[in-house]
Amino acid sequence: MSEPHLNTANARRTEPRVVIIGAGISGILLGVKLRERGWLNFTILEKAGTLGGTWRDNRYPGVACDVPAHLYVYSFAPNPAWRSRYAKGPDIWKYYHGVARRHGVLPHIQYGKEVVGAEFDGAGWRVETSDGSIHEADIVIAASGRLHHPVMPDIPGVDSFAGPKFHTSRWDASVKLAGKRLGLIGTGSTATQAVAALADQVAQLKLFQRTPQWVFPVQDTPVPWWKRVAYRLSPAYARKYYQTLQAQTEARGRAATGDRDARAARDQQCVDALATVRDPALRAKLTPNYEVGCKRLVMSGTFYQAVQKPSVDVVTDGIDHIEPKGVVTKDGRLHELDVLVFATGFDAHAYLRPMRLVGEGGVTLDEVWRDLPLTYRSIAIPNMPNFFLINGPYSPGGSASVVGIVEVQVDYVLKLMEHIVRDKVLLVPREGASLAWLEDARERARNSVWGTGGCQSWYLDKTGTPSIDPSTLSELKAQLAQPRLEDFVERPLPVDVETKAA
Repeated sequence: MSEPHLNTANARRTEPRVVIIGAGISGILLGVKLRERGWLNFTILEKAGTLGGTWRDNRYPGVACDVPAHLYVYSFAPNPAWRSRYAKGPDIWKYYHGVARRHGVLPHIQYGKEVVGAEFDGAGWRVETSDGSIHEADIVIAASGRLHHPVMPDIPGVDSFAGPKFHTSRWDASVKLAGKRLGLIGTGSTATQAVAALADQVAQLKLFQRTPQWVFPVQDTPVPWWKRVAYRLSPAYARKYYQTLQAQTEARGRAATGDRDARAARDQQCVDALATVRDPALRAKLTPNYEVGCKRLVMSGTFYQAVQKPSVDVVTDGIDHIEPKGVVTKDGRLHELDVLVFATGFDAHAYLRPMRLVGEGGVTLDEVWRDLPLTYRSIAIPNMPNFFLINGPYSPGGSASVVGIVEVQVDYVLKLMEHIVRDKVLLVPREGASLAWLEDARERARNSVWGTGGCQSWYLDKTGTPSIDPSTLSELKAQLAQPRLEDFVERPLPVDVETKAA
């Protein structure tokens, strides 16, 4: 009786029980990579009714990615069918859904399963979802992303507005905008896309701007049919283009982290783009008083054209309150509106919260993160054995496509998992190693444009330090080429668990 029991336990340890939180770009990628390794005993818990993360939630008019389409893909799954340089939101969702389907990931996803907590029991994890179900796992990987908790502004009277109102990530497609007076609060990437898409559709568009943004000019040029055919018939040609885009993006990223020539070239392009605004008064409204790149750079070749149209009014007076008829600014003026939209971004510092995470010895995530979100290289948390993050706190950003970043992080996590499974161990990062890495990343970030550029942005943590690793993608690849196991505490899996499990 004992021998078959031991064999079953060993089989389970060879193929670990894995729970992945989130079915966005990172969660899908993890599913693909686990299946490649023959590890099929995994479940992806997704809180929504379908996969896609950002590209499921954001359906506002004009939604698109500001990374070139041929770069915003998994390196192993090029898409030769993109019809323009920058892909639209629905097409991006279709691409990632297609990858999940082709690689057999879809059957592993459970929808409507919002994770509310996870607790380590000494050998593994018990993951609880909002419907009360419990999922046991040897390894948990949080791939929940950063930009999925929408922020609504704390404006007096916001609930009193009589017309339709919603956040851009909760777009109400049933609201007809033709001929309406639309108010749009916010001027980040989302707002600039929406303005360009809606300026000709509405009777009037009031853009309530708190802080002007630097806009880097890009052209969403069509991809000729012959290039699409060439990309499809010649993978080498497509790969070369992918590498070219990667190099261009990294060069632009270096402008934020110290390359003076790259910074000068980028800054001049932004200044030249702003100069296309003909009205001096409007141009003054749109001129930032901080360095280019200090905030997340807006990429658009159409915003400055759209904002100069007669239907668009840029309002820079601060908002005093909202009342049933519209928005009242601090100068006492009532801006009457039919529809009010909030392009006010997301809580980029929530990370795993409001999930309750309890690690070894009953230590909670809130305790570990009391001062700052302490991690080891953005992918592991002290006191949380066999628990990993993708695109966690202080991940690189602003200098590479997030897809490339998560591919590097996923490969690193998989190497750690191979060690866990092979040696039947619990792996947890040392607090000292985590603190040393965090302080190094924060120090480098302080010296980047995000730390010296003189602006407030969602990049900054509560201390005013950029919560971003300024490493470029090539630097990140070198840093995460091989795990430093000496930075982890390694403990054998309890014997009683190994013999009785399964």
